[in-house]
Order: sequence, then C-alpha cells, then structure tokens
Amino acid sequence: MKIATGDFPLEIQISFCQLFDKYREQLNSDNSLSRARAEEVLKLEKEYPILTNGLTTKKEVEKNQHIIDMVLDDIFTPVLQENEIKFATIPYLNIDLKSTQRYKNILNTAGPDYEPVLINFEEDQKYILGCSIIMNVHYGFDVDFRRPLFYNIPGKNGVIKNYRVTYNAEFFKVQKTEKAIEITQDDVNLLLESFDDIALWKEKFPPNSWILNGFGIANLVDVTMDVSISDFKTNLLRREIHGGTMNQDFARIFRTIFNLPKLMIGFTDYNEEKEAFQRNLYKDVDSFILNGKNSQLCKDALCSTSYYTIFKLNEIYNITDAERYNKLYPENLLYKKLLDQGFKSAIFAAIVEEDKLLGVLELVSPNANDLNTINANKLKDVMPFLIDSVVRAKERAENDMELVIQEECTSIHPSVHWKFKKEAQRYLNDIADGNPTFYREIVFKDVYPLYGQIDIKGSSEARNSATQLDLKLQLQHIQKIINKISLVEPLPIFESLEFRITNYLAEIEEKLQVDSERNVFSFLNSEIIPLFTHLSKKNEALNALVLEYYELIDSETGFVYKHRKDYDDSVMLINKRLASIIDKQQHEAQLMYPHYFERFKTDGVEHNMYIGESITRAKSFNKIYLNNLKLWQLQVMCEMENNFYKFKENLPVALDVASMILAFNGSLSLRFRMDEKRFDVDGTYNARYEVIKKRVDKANIKNTEERVTQAGKIAIIYSQAEDEAEYLKYISFLQYKKMLDTDVEMLELEELQGVTGLKAIRVSVLYSKNKDNSKEYYTYDDLISQITS
Repeated sequence: MKIATGDFPLEIQISFCQLFDKYREQLNSDNSLSRARAEEVLKLEKEYPILTNGLTTKKEVEKNQHIIDMVLDDIFTPVLQENEIKFATIPYLNIDLKSTQRYKNILNTAGPDYEPVLINFEEDQKYILGCSIIMNVHYGFDVDFRRPLFYNIPGKNGVIKNYRVTYNAEFFKVQKTEKAIEITQDDVNLLLESFDDIALWKEKFPPNSWILNGFGIANLVDVTMDVSISDFKTNLLRREIHGGTMNQDFARIFRTIFNLPKLMIGFTDYNEEKEAFQRNLYKDVDSFILNGKNSQLCKDALCSTSYYTIFKLNEIYNITDAERYNKLYPENLLYKKLLDQGFKSAIFAAIVEEDKLLGVLELVSPNANDLNTINANKLKDVMPFLIDSVVRAKERAENDMELVIQEECTSIHPSVHWKFKKEAQRYLNDIADGNPTFYREIVFKDVYPLYGQIDIKGSSEARNSATQLDLKLQLQHIQKIINKISLVEPLPIFESLEFRITNYLAEIEEKLQVDSERNVFSFLNSEIIPLFTHLSKKNEALNALVLEYYELIDSETGFVYKHRKDYDDSVMLINKRLASIIDKQQHEAQLMYPHYFERFKTDGVEHNMYIGESITRAKSFNKIYLNNLKLWQLQVMCEMENNFYKFKENLPVALDVASMILAFNGSLSLRFRMDEKRFDVDGTYNARYEVIKKRVDKANIKNTEERVTQAGKIAIIYSQAEDEAEYLKYISFLQYKKMLDTDVEMLELEELQGVTGLKAIRVSVLYSKNKDNSKEYYTYDDLISQITS
C-alpha cells in the first residue's frame, strides 16, 4: 500500500537524494571528519538505492528504518536530543521518519492513543497547499500560503501545551507526471482569485498528478505562554462584545499559563466611595477575598500587610504557604480565610490604572508553594490586557447607570417639571388603586416659540483646511526623513517613496478629497511605519529622526493633530464662552417670567424657548411677557456677538460667527416624546416651524448667491407683516442703545423645499470697546481691520 495522502495533488516518494547531494559536496571539505562522514553516508546510498529512488509505502519505510536512522544522524545530533523538538516527516502527514528524544517524551506524556494533528487545517486547505508547493517549487510563481500551524498536545496533569510547527523543505523536489496539466500565468491569476473554489484547484492540479520527492524537517517550539495570552485577550474581547461567563474560560487559560491544573481564579472590584471590595463588575467570578460576601470594607477583608501592598504599593501580594503562615500568625484573618476555603497558596494582584485601584485579581491553589513570588512574574504579561478590560468594564457599568438614570429620570427643565410630577403622581395613584393605567404624554398647548443661533461661519471649510495643513505637515516631515535616509542608504526604493509623498502633497494641496485622509493613513501604516520601525534599530541618527516624527503625531490616531487641535480648541472656546453668556442671562430671564429653555452646542450655540400660560401653570400670562422675551433674546444675541469679538483675536484659528433669530407668528403645541425623551412641536402645521429652523440659516437672498446669515450682522427671519413691524421697533430701540447700527436691510429669501414667503431683516451689530479708545463703538468692518492691522 502506498503512503496514504488522502485527496492530494502530490504523490509521495520519501527520498534522500537531495541530502546525499549535500554529502557529495562535503567530499571536498577541508575537515577530515566531514569527509569521512560523507563517505560513510554515500556508501549507504550505493548499498540502498531505494533511499534515492524513493520509498512509496509504509512497509518500505519500516523495512529500511535502521538505515534511515543512520542517514539522518547528523540532522538529529545526539547532544541536542533532550533539547530540540524535531522530527523528520512529510509535511502535513502523520509520518515520523526520525525524531529527537524530547519529541518522543512529549508524545509519551500525551498518552499511547494520542496522534499529532494540526489544528485549524482542513483537507481543502491541505490540497491547496500542495498546489502552492508545485507553483512555487516547479514554476517559480510567488504564491504565499504560509500560515502559523500548531499542535495542541496534552502535557502533565492533562494541561494542554501549544507548539508552533515550522517545516524545513530544503530536501524536496517536485516532478511532473503524465497526468499533470501545464500551468500559465493566467491560470495562476484565476487561482489567486478563487481560494474557496476547490473544484478549480483540482481541475488545474488533478489528484496525484505530481510527485513530491524528498523529506522535510519539522521543528516544534513551545508557545503555550504566547497562545494563552492570545486566548486571554480573545476571551476578554469576546466577553466584552457578547457577554458570557469568565470563570471557566479564564480558569483554563490561567491553569495553562501557570501549568497548575487545580488553580482557580477570582476577582473583586473596588468601590472607592465606600472604600470596600464588592462583587459587581464580574458577578460570575468568585471572590476568595470576600469568601461568599457581596461586599466588605477593604480593611476588614485584608490583613495589614496585604492592605499596604495592594493599596499603598499597588503591587502583587503572595501567600506561598497559608498553613505555615497561619501557625506563625494565628490572628491573621486572610490566612485563615484561605484555609477555610481549602487553599494553601495565593496571588493577589492589584489592578491599577493611573494610580487608582480598580480591583484585585485573585489566583488560588489547594497546594502550598504552587503560587509563589517567582511564577507571579508571569502576570506581568497579561496584566496590561486585564487592566484595559477592567477599565472598559467599569466605564460600561457607569454608562449603564447613566442610561438607567436617563431612562427613568430624564433631566426636565424646572419650568415644566411640575407637570411631569403631577402626571407621575396620578400614574402612581392609579396603580395604588388597582386601576389599569399608563403614563400619558405631556402636552403644553398654545405656547409661543422663540429660536436663535450663533453659528460658526465656514466651519466645514475651516475643518477641511486644518486637515489639509496637518496632512501636509506630516507628509513633509516624512519626506524630510526619507531624504536624509537616502543620503545614508541611496536605495531606489527611497526615491520611489519620496515621489509618492510628493504626489500625495500635490493632491492635498489641490483639493482635499473625501478619501484623502484614508489613503494617506493606509500609506503610512503599510509602508512608512514598518520602514521607520526598521530604521530606528539601525543607528542612533536614524532613530533620532524617527523619534522626532513620533513626537509630532498623535499617538492614538497616528496623525499630526496640530491644526485640527487648534480648530477643535477654537470651536470649544467659542461654544463654551457663548453658552456661558446665554446661560447666565437665562437665570435673570426666568425671573422676569418663567418659560421653557434649552440650549445646544454644535458648531456654535443654538437655543429654543417656549412661553405660555400652559407652561407657567398660573393664569398670569400676557403677550407683554412674550414681547419682552423677544427683546431680551435680541439683546442677548448682541451681547454674545460683542463678547465673541472681544476674544476672537485670541483664538488659535481665526473664525467668524453669524447670528440669526427665527420669528414665528402664532402659537403651537409642545409635546414631550416619551420614546425619545425630548420635547417636539405637535401637529403637521406646527412641524413647518421645525423644517424652517433646520434649513433657513443656509438660505440665500432672493435672486443672489449671498447667504442671509453674515458675519457681523443679525438676521431676523419672518413671514408675517406683524413680525416685521414688531422687530423694527426692537431694532430702533437697540440702535438708540448703541447695540445695533443704522444699516437695516429688508430682504426676501429664496424658496426653500416646502417653505415659501420668507423674509428677513438684517442689521449690523455695533461692537463696544474700552472707554479709553478714541472710538467707543465699532462696526464689524472696523473691528476686522483693527484685528488684522
């Protein structure tokens, strides 16, 4: 029977002809021992020609095993038998031609029924790998099918050990048979597009149509620790995404890391406010410190030494022999607590982020000395990942609490809180009386809306400009480094990189495209960062250049964040300053007459106000309060404009704002949307008001390309003649108070989608300066010329 390969494009012939060729080269060696050994092996070649012609059955292999051992002796040198994990084989087949003693010991420990099987390696993948060998070895096509291969082999006490397998294919050659089909570049292109189409691979490489002649050397490396850490990270991520228990998976991983089959893990999180340990974060994990309790003060749960080590030093506290320690210190509650639970050794590791204790990882074992100060160092490799996971878990817990608060206790403006309280009381009374009920929607009828905004002009353009400048700065710095590297190593590839950087700079300079940032990021990640990593290891001069580059970029995004930071800081400062002004003025406005108020920060500050008798509850509303609030709103907008231009020149990025007020003639109904937890206008007609709010600031003056909102001016949008007359009175009053200029414009606006007949009054703001200036009031143009002069 031939050596079984299953469904495979290659027929197997175990041959040592390539190895014999190596020995023939040794016949001319200056080393007499090497020549003698070569002569000895080549005698075996002549005596046993089957070793060159090829062994095709297991019976032939068994019959010639003693000769194979002699031929392979140099590869399996006796002095490394107990050190190396190695065997001669045909890759991906369970054939052992010769192996080291350490490999044999590993298999003996695994048990008599164990057969090594590559994990995550399916039959179709094996077939495609055989085809790849043919394309690479025979045709010279560069087809890279390499991937990490592993054996999972039971070790002592049944703990699974992980071994990475690498193959040395130096002693192989590939030969065609009559069944082989000639392969072209077009065939290769098609196959590279069709990894999952196994039928196509078998069409181009029929089963057993080629011969694989030779043998391979498999080397195993114990990567149990690396695989365990990888599993640990994967399980942390899976638990964060999908939930599930931590106990079983994490116990198995830590048992593998420490090679302790009886090890158990626990966790307790720390409540800083209560100075107590508790089981809230990972309730599916036991806590051996709490020993069945849900919460306990930290000083009561720990002994003084462990408390000092964990809380003051933020380090690992080891108990190697709780039984012996308990005899020495019988008053110590922690040793007794462990013994009561059947554990004699333990590691308690403080989980700390930015000098704040988050919790304690607990490892315990029923055996003394299983856990000690030496193997505790293994935690250094996993603690960073655990810390990150605990931080995220605590953040999620905080977010969950906030979500509950928002769902059950949505922040309600004080002016309307009374009505929510009244409805809640009715709802609870009905429940108490046993009556079927539901929480009814809150509606305020016949309220008058007021809307205003101070919007940052050209925010999108400013943001794009900042992005352009940052990308150019980053690419120019990289270009400088590449040019300096070229002087040290004048390689053509550096000239090519410099050319591509120049092209990127030209594209960005011309126009920032939607995908420009993504393209640059991809270029940096795939080519520049790996190059810099390599160069930083070559010499100090190159390393200094690379370090200078990394100091320039933001560590989280990988991009220069200089001009964008200036832009973001400018927007934040504008929003913060303007919001603080209207918030402060709102307190006084509420004293004039109670009304609903809400304010939003976007690229600027916008606000909604609603006033009416249904909001105040008392029958005291009069239109005079509405008119007063309109005048107050216009005055506050002037004040916000003034305040902005007093600190405008101190902004990191020069930005302008434009102000707008929307006048709505008439009242509407305001409904609290229970599903969205927010107020919204009620009714189809009233919804037109919301449509106008969203679109009107982008409207142009009729028959022009000029926006109605302009820097230095306040635009009042309206549709009814009564509103026009009313606001002209307010403007006249504020002109008298030197808050508005005399250049009043009466404008018609272009039609918006679904909205027609809109008009605008536009007037310039007067900006007041210090009293000692020669001119006390300035127009917008005066201010700009003074700032830029």
